Amino acid sequence: MHAMQYAITLPADYDMGIIRARVASRGHLLDEYAGLALKAYGIRERGVDGSPVHQYAPFYLWSDPQAMSGFLLGDGFRGVVRDFGRPAVRHWQGLFHGRGPAAGAPPRAFTRRTETLAEDADAATAVAEAAAAHEELATTNGVHTTALALDPHRWELVHFTLWADASPRAAGARFQVLHLSAPGAERPVTGRQW
Repeated sequence: MHAMQYAITLPADYDMGIIRARVASRGHLLDEYAGLALKAYGIRERGVDGSPVHQYAPFYLWSDPQAMSGFLLGDGFRGVVRDFGRPAVRHWQGLFHGRGPAAGAPPRAFTRRTETLAEDADAATAVAEAAAAHEELATTNGVHTTALALDPHRWELVHFTLWADASPRAAGARFQVLHLSAPGAERPVTGRQW
């Protein structure tokens, strides 16, 4: 599994209805995309849930790295580049994936939190502790999906959780989910992945 996200920060006076309409008209295009576990079409709005910016920032979980590369070099992402410029795309190696009790309901929000591992921390211990926390989180009411991933270049963990509730009380940046494409949500290996 691989996690991926890009964030397009928009002007403070940007009409977020444009993004909502874009997702409403195009979101379904990835509903059957082979190799994609899920894509949460996330937005943040300035002044809502503590967001300082308007932002379009979809989050992906890929079960096939070749499909991820194909998407980034294909027509779908060309549309993003054409309309907004080419954003920096972050990606992380998957370490844990779990479906929660709310996996059958449409998610209304997701949280994303990054954590840089201390230079003197034992990476294996830190990852095992974070994975254990995600295992427990996956049993929490309201959780749709939770994932943990690692960027070994920065030694940074990303904690991603989809929620059935529109305003989850969880640490990290909060995003409203406008649409969820989940053609392979049940296919990625669940549990620890190392």
